[in-house]
Amino acid sequence: MVTPFAKDGSVDYGKLREIVGEQVAAGIEGICAVGTSGESPTLSHEEHHKVIEKTIEFAAGRALIVAGTGANSTAEAVSLTKAAISMGGADASLQVTPYYNKPNAEGLYRHFMTVADLGLPVILYNVPGRTGREIPLDVVVRLAAHPNVVAIKEAAGSVDRVSAIKAALPDFTVLSGDDSLALPMIAVGAAGVISVASNVIPREMGDMVRLALAGDFVQARGLHAKYYGLFRDLFIDVNPVMVKEALALMGRIEPVFRLPLCETDDARRARLRKTLEELDLI
Repeated sequence: MVTPFAKDGSVDYGKLREIVGEQVAAGIEGICAVGTSGESPTLSHEEHHKVIEKTIEFAAGRALIVAGTGANSTAEAVSLTKAAISMGGADASLQVTPYYNKPNAEGLYRHFMTVADLGLPVILYNVPGRTGREIPLDVVVRLAAHPNVVAIKEAAGSVDRVSAIKAALPDFTVLSGDDSLALPMIAVGAAGVISVASNVIPREMGDMVRLALAGDFVQARGLHAKYYGLFRDLFIDVNPVMVKEALALMGRIEPVFRLPLCETDDARRARLRKTLEELDLI
């Protein structure tokens, strides 16, 4: 889920309520607050806590809540996760691979284990394109032995990686981190997607995933093909710039970002507008 900002740059909690309500009404299973799409690096700790707290309040038990409480400092990840636990209502935390400092395998293991020991279920978040470090498969296997390490979000762009994890851990939950790869990842064992496109088309994303999980790949492929252009165009600029631009074009939020993120250029916005128009979304 994106974090909507008002024109003055503050978090717009009224729009946040609307977004949560729209997602729940569309039948999504869960909401991930303050992940990559939620611009977590630019929120203050107070805002970080409040966005999660308000998401829990607005969802009112109608969807699972995944709190984005990862950090490249273990102490910070622990602090953010403890805050989410103290609120009550969070079902899991999303723990990104520590970025920039690029820890070795043992450091990664100890980092995630420290957070898992707090008691809130952990979804590992493997996104080497942003963090500069992949969670090695043998570390995933070691971590999966912890009862609170319940899943991994795979955003490395590799369907083969999903197959490798499922071969090593048949009962471990893998979630796609890429909308355009959700269908092929489900075909080899993933259980769903933590989606950017769901901000724009929640019902359609849910339908595609549920059809695929039910084995109806003909209809699921039809939805994938229909919305592939949107999946593509939401990433022609760095995420979450294009998804917020899309929501702004749809009149749902203000096109406001916090530096170092900023609005996209006219050419990309025009391309996105054309795609949204072709899908009758604007």
